[in-house]
Amino acid sequence: MPAKSLAPVARGGLAQSVTDSLTIAKRNLIRMMRIPEMVIFGLIQPIMFVVLFTYVFGGSINIPGADAGNLKQAYKDFLMAGIFAQTVTFATAGAGAGIADDMHKGLIDRFRSLPMARGAVLTGRTLADLVQTALTLVVLAAVALLIGWRAHEAIPKVLAGFALLLLLGYAFSWIGALIGLSVRTPEAATSGGLIWLFPLTFISNAFVPVDGMPSFLQHVAEWNPFSATVQAARELFGNTIEGRPVSVTGAWPMEHPVLASLIWSVLIILVFRTLAVRKYRSATV
Repeated sequence: MPAKSLAPVARGGLAQSVTDSLTIAKRNLIRMMRIPEMVIFGLIQPIMFVVLFTYVFGGSINIPGADAGNLKQAYKDFLMAGIFAQTVTFATAGAGAGIADDMHKGLIDRFRSLPMARGAVLTGRTLADLVQTALTLVVLAAVALLIGWRAHEAIPKVLAGFALLLLLGYAFSWIGALIGLSVRTPEAATSGGLIWLFPLTFISNAFVPVDGMPSFLQHVAEWNPFSATVQAARELFGNTIEGRPVSVTGAWPMEHPVLASLIWSVLIILVFRTLAVRKYRSATV
């Protein structure tokens, strides 16, 4: 009789994939709860950005169309969508570092030896990171309200704005997953996860209107997926000047930011999830 293979057989099917992914997500959420400083330190940086940008730059940055006597309030409304977007995207570095840490400790090899759905480990990790990011956004929104930021649209639109922000954060977490699987240490994953985020977030419409940028940087900012989500959030929050979003140019993503944000986020998920799952199957410490 032929010898039976001792190799684990991955279980298939959408239901099983969902079950395995949720199991891994639960494991990561329990880990986060046991290390609360991970969440606390994740809150400190965005809160610092809110305070610094609001009170240091708030009265000196010109918002097109804003009343000269109300520059600070106009900048608060302009700024917060950018801070929210920066917060969800900077979580990418943490996602990459977490996966790199699991790789370094040999946990990924153990997971791959189990009969689990392919990609469940990464999906579970990114879902857990999404929950943490959502909690961070709730706290950050409360801080924004305390300093004077206000949303001026109905609750469904405001929630849609936050949903787009979380979708972008989830999409970028797959980039972090790929980085985490591609490096040898959590420190390298953190550095690799941040080095490309700084130009992406600052060459955008998040903190200043793009009108004042050099022409070539303006085009980059206009087609930046980060900018599209920021612009979409401003529209959905009602953070506009005379009913028109601040600094709208002729670029298609800036004229149709909600649709552009959805397209960018879905495209990033499709591409980087495929690459990350492929890397997961072959990655070694």
